[in-house]
Amino acid sequence: MAETTGRAEAAPAALQVTGLSHSFGARKVLDEVAFTIAPGSFTVLLGQNGAGKTTLFNLITRLYSNKSGSIRILGTDVRRRPSQALAALGVVFQQRTIDLDLSVMQNLLYAAGLQGIARGEAKRRAGTELARFELAERARDKVRELSGGQLRRIEIARALLHRPKLLLLDEPTVGLDIGSRQAIIEHVRRLCAEEHIGVLWATHLIDEVAAEDQVIVLHQGRILAIGDGATICAKAKASDLRGAFTKLTAARAA
Repeated sequence: MAETTGRAEAAPAALQVTGLSHSFGARKVLDEVAFTIAPGSFTVLLGQNGAGKTTLFNLITRLYSNKSGSIRILGTDVRRRPSQALAALGVVFQQRTIDLDLSVMQNLLYAAGLQGIARGEAKRRAGTELARFELAERARDKVRELSGGQLRRIEIARALLHRPKLLLLDEPTVGLDIGSRQAIIEHVRRLCAEEHIGVLWATHLIDEVAAEDQVIVLHQGRILAIGDGATICAKAKASDLRGAFTKLTAARAA
């Protein structure tokens, strides 16, 4: 009989990226990227436009195929077992991917159908998510009648229908007013706490980072620092995260 230790096996990381590089022709856009996101954690991928954030998301979601390194979602390699890995993933892309001429509920039911969720169960889950985002009364409205912040919340609700354990959001607050931005960030943080979803939130906006967040500073395809705000400030010898980001990226450009 095999000996047991009496301790539960550690849960796999929500996302583990190791040695990931990617090029477009001779231009390398990601260079040996590596990081881990724990279940239930809110991690910020912080970088300027062109840093490589969207390319990284495209590799994680298999829109591009990684030829080097590995990407694992809940311990499953996305290149070797893509269907199993991606079943645990929800995504909100930077560009809107929702049909403006369908109602809110029609959009959600269509997305649920693509995930193989039976219609009755899809309606129940859609109702739950709309209530969570305080949009239940807009279920029959056409999406084009919503505000930008409401539309983003619908896209997040759609990404949650199949109950993923990892959620990727690529610049989800671009173009929104301050109140809408803050509301969406608070919603997503609650998902981490209440649903134990691991979140990778890509942004170039430093004011979206909280002191307790893990931050990955990505610049010109390379990770310059990983840690909470205090750790990154100490590394850069700066008094705040904005100053640290400026010093780290300036040093890389020099």
